[in-house]
Amino acid sequence: MKRVLLKLSGEALAGDKHTGFDEPTVTEVAKQVKQIVDGGTEVGIVIGGGNFWRGRTSETIDRTKADQIGMLATIMNCIYVSEIFRSVGMQTQILTPFECGSMTKLFSKDRANKYFAKGMVVFFAGGTGHPTDTGIVLRAIEMEADGIYLAKAIDGVYDSDPKLNPNAVKYDEVSIQEVIDKKLAVVDLTASIMCMENRMPMYVFGLNEENSIVKAMTGEFSGTKVTVS
Repeated sequence: MKRVLLKLSGEALAGDKHTGFDEPTVTEVAKQVKQIVDGGTEVGIVIGGGNFWRGRTSETIDRTKADQIGMLATIMNCIYVSEIFRSVGMQTQILTPFECGSMTKLFSKDRANKYFAKGMVVFFAGGTGHPTDTGIVLRAIEMEADGIYLAKAIDGVYDSDPKLNPNAVKYDEVSIQEVIDKKLAVVDLTASIMCMENRMPMYVFGLNEENSIVKAMTGEFSGTKVTVS
């Protein structure tokens, strides 16, 4: 693939601590992404904010304010992970949809393409003004990615929640239509429909499995492929 969008779970980056960052985990992610970049694939990164905040964390404050806190959490995550990426020899830039001082650059498609052309890993932080899943798919479509890779704390898509049902069955491959019909919650409904309409495949896998990112992008995929054909 020429260009991919990799979504990293904030919770998965926290490792066993379940909050903040687990630096060995993030460093291992960086080393894997470097292998992909060195192989000639352009990589865009979106990181969730669940290691600091989730929209459902508080029932007291306004939902819009809760979402804004989540957007800031993604920026903190991208700044940290970007620096770890740099420490292993990659060039990076962080783009946000709003001014964020000198910490990030303002997003535009032309600017992102310029950074990709220079071999940089581009972090898309701060959301898009839409729910996280929809924002990820919008960025992938806008940047003409060949696919979306969802690195999660769980190793694929199941027919029910494996945390609640020990007999849940994992899909090796499932169509986006089935995801929508069965409400399998890979991404939210709006994002699922956008993937279907724009023929954007998704690959769901466990971040904490050994060498999982490299395997997912080099044909040794053991998660779930969400097809759109």
